[in-house]
Amino acid sequence: MPRIKRSPAEQSLAEGAGPEFLEALARGLRVIEAFGRDRRGLTLSDLARLVDMPRASVRRILATLVRLDYAEVDDRLFRLSPRILTLAGAYLSSNAVSDIVQPALERLSDDLGEACSAAVLDGAEVVMIAHASPNRMLPVSAQVGFRLPALSSSLGRILIGALGDKQMDALLSREKVPKLTASTVRDTAELRRAIVKARADGYSLVDQEAEPGFRSISVPLKRRDGRIVAALNVGAHTERVPLAAMRKAFLPRLRALADSLMPQLI
Repeated sequence: MPRIKRSPAEQSLAEGAGPEFLEALARGLRVIEAFGRDRRGLTLSDLARLVDMPRASVRRILATLVRLDYAEVDDRLFRLSPRILTLAGAYLSSNAVSDIVQPALERLSDDLGEACSAAVLDGAEVVMIAHASPNRMLPVSAQVGFRLPALSSSLGRILIGALGDKQMDALLSREKVPKLTASTVRDTAELRRAIVKARADGYSLVDQEAEPGFRSISVPLKRRDGRIVAALNVGAHTERVPLAAMRKAFLPRLRALADSLMPQLI
């Protein structure tokens, strides 16, 4: 089981934050973040290895989470409980973008018959903050809170392109792109060209780089002052929607949606 290491940014934050930095809270959050799709049930030993912390510290954190009903334990396996969703709910309920975008995506999804999402950038990943899909199963479970590698997704390339060149280059230099499919682009120079092109074109089209048999097209979502606050996308099965249709049929609808939402975003 791979160990979760503190990133250079986290290390710098801990060292430079001064006396106001609460290490106990930071450690508790690291334990919560250790759980995931492939780590739903973890023992105390598993967690101590993953977060690289003493067992005694992890034991106290887990005891607190269980006491507050954010976690549960069964036969030495700890799991997050449904109450943990209140933490994500706090973000979503306080985020005007999610409230405004969700009903708009539902209407677009109904019209197009395809999955539509909105996402924001979190480090080297994108996180879905709104999602709508027709009544059929998709190979990507892109629900609210779902994460994707930013460099291999159309959503991510739009959002990375919104960063300054210095931030973009720093992200490209430190992140290793996993080979998710046979089409995944991993070369740093090629990725940079794709991101710069998406920035110039105002859209990104990614074909089967994050998920086999699935392609998506994304555009930036801007607020009134022109700042990009999220990215919008439409995703579809390759067998159902050709590349040309992604540009011809979906791109104008996405751009129109982004334009219509812009006046509502302050």
